[in-house]
Amino acid sequence: MTQQRDSLPAGTTIDCYSIIKMIASGGFSLIYLAEDEDTQERVIIKEYLPKKSASRKKTNRIHIIGSAKQQNAFHHGRKLFYQEAKALANLQHPNVVKVRNFFLANDTAYLVMDYEPGKNLGGYIKQRGGNLSTTFIMTVFPPILDALSLIHSRNQLHLDIKPGNIHLRPGGNPLLLDFGAVHCVTKTSNIKTSQVITAGFSPVEQYYASGNIGPWSDVYAIGATMRSCIEGKPPPSAIKRHAKETLVSAVKKHKQRYPVYLLEAMDWAMEMDPDQRPQNAGDLLSAITNKSGRPATATITHKPTKTDAK
Repeated sequence: MTQQRDSLPAGTTIDCYSIIKMIASGGFSLIYLAEDEDTQERVIIKEYLPKKSASRKKTNRIHIIGSAKQQNAFHHGRKLFYQEAKALANLQHPNVVKVRNFFLANDTAYLVMDYEPGKNLGGYIKQRGGNLSTTFIMTVFPPILDALSLIHSRNQLHLDIKPGNIHLRPGGNPLLLDFGAVHCVTKTSNIKTSQVITAGFSPVEQYYASGNIGPWSDVYAIGATMRSCIEGKPPPSAIKRHAKETLVSAVKKHKQRYPVYLLEAMDWAMEMDPDQRPQNAGDLLSAITNKSGRPATATITHKPTKTDAK
């Protein structure tokens, strides 16, 4: 894995940080555990290194691969990487990962964040096979929704919420991670489908250039993430649900173990029609913290399946 993605070797110094090891990789970046040489504190460093358009040769410098089109894609992606750093630096919230520094080196960009002990929600769901308790869900998701509410209040969207982008600090206190897909929304802006798509968590509107993307899109992803905590796997992709609905409502499937208000909130958040969902994170937060579930005025458009009818 390390050689395939050309990671920086342990002991490499960039700026004032010494690389300890690579801890994760994605399609557009590498994640390192490092140490601040001035303070001896551990930090997390995210390096912009898109898999399809860049590599590292014998030196630490980045080499752009391929055509002029790929070079343009690299530079555009690096600009978006900078936007992620700027968005995070402007978001002061206890449940949003904190940015320490941003700098350019090795012909690419680096984002330095606080190191937080804990575990990844995606890994924890897999380890436990789902079946996470109501107490756990109510510990993790209200703070995440509060952070997301702040993001939405600033006319921004996360657009890549999933279990893998939620970090659990000791005691379950969560952090929302990875703002690489963050977008600012204005009345005149249109978001095109250059977005990251994660099957099971991205809503149907993110699949289409004409999709009506807004805060309700993040809400869908939160609902899907909550449901995966129960079932131990991602829900069916929105594109499959759009073609043929097979997802049994959470209320029907799990009411013997979980409170109805929580299951109603999940079903409401995962409505296929964006207009039928909570319109922002604050609406969903109220539904679960007030234990009110889906409002009586909200239309239920879930189509019954054969399993529902049983």
